[in-house]
Amino acid sequence: MTAGIGLLERRAPLGSVLPALIEPEFPGERLTDALARLRPEIEAQLRTVGGVLMRGFEVPDAAAFRTCAAGFGHPLLSYEFGSTPRSEVGSGGAGVYTSTEYPAHQWIPLHNEQAYTREWPMKIWFHCMVASPEGGETPIADSRAVYRRMPAHIRDRFAPGILYVRNYGDFDVPWQKVFNTHSQSEVERFCREADIRWEWKRDGTLRTTQRCQAIETHPVTGETVWFNQAHLFHCSNLQPEVRESLEELLGAENLPRNTFFADGSPIPDAMFDEVRAVLEAESVFFRWEAGDVLMLDNMLAAHGRAPFRGPRKVIVAMAEPHGNLGRF
Repeated sequence: MTAGIGLLERRAPLGSVLPALIEPEFPGERLTDALARLRPEIEAQLRTVGGVLMRGFEVPDAAAFRTCAAGFGHPLLSYEFGSTPRSEVGSGGAGVYTSTEYPAHQWIPLHNEQAYTREWPMKIWFHCMVASPEGGETPIADSRAVYRRMPAHIRDRFAPGILYVRNYGDFDVPWQKVFNTHSQSEVERFCREADIRWEWKRDGTLRTTQRCQAIETHPVTGETVWFNQAHLFHCSNLQPEVRESLEELLGAENLPRNTFFADGSPIPDAMFDEVRAVLEAESVFFRWEAGDVLMLDNMLAAHGRAPFRGPRKVIVAMAEPHGNLGRF
């Protein structure tokens, strides 16, 4: 259905209130100047709605966006153990990146940032610097609603966690880029600390295996959320012809990435058809406008990216690490 919240036109499931809309008190108000006044309202909306869209404010550049994101009291995070290509933006300090650098014609499915790991950011910000003339939305979804809608047989099967297997090399992000180092010993140190199993293969490439959460409890609200990227990493996310070619060339065990049940058994493609149908049903779409800043509670709200044509520039910042290392 299509609905409006204030002046925001959206396509959203019945009952959804994502995202809360906050607008300036007067034309030309800078978001950096308004932040002290707005912060209590923004934080209250995040805890309930899960996401806030700040529209109509002046956000002149990446530095101003960085100041706004850092203004919530937590140092901005670097993009470590990444799964997609990104580039750091500007020279005014770390913590601001391009959004995922995938080809414009591809969908990026809904996901919670770094939910394929045992530590993730609680807050994520998006700033639209250039709005695409066609497509390019950042769909979002309430992770609580996704959990409630998910069929019980999938929730039960995923509850023990998901096993993520990654083979780094020519067909995925290289391990040097993922771990931000060329040192194998540094990779091994990171893996020990993050409870990741690793294997250096004969050709010098790396395989990692990690069991992560599929369902989580929000540390502040106590609510249960669907929180994983199993559908993105599973081989069913590949185009059929690409999957067939990679399996023939590399062997199924050497696919760049894949997911399994916690006991190591394969997850049927049909189960992910159901998962993707739930995510689609809970998706909220709105058109970006240049200057928009979208702030999400990364556990309460998932995000993605629609295909687009023409220029588009959306930058990202993250903060407030949280995780479950040592829990299982």
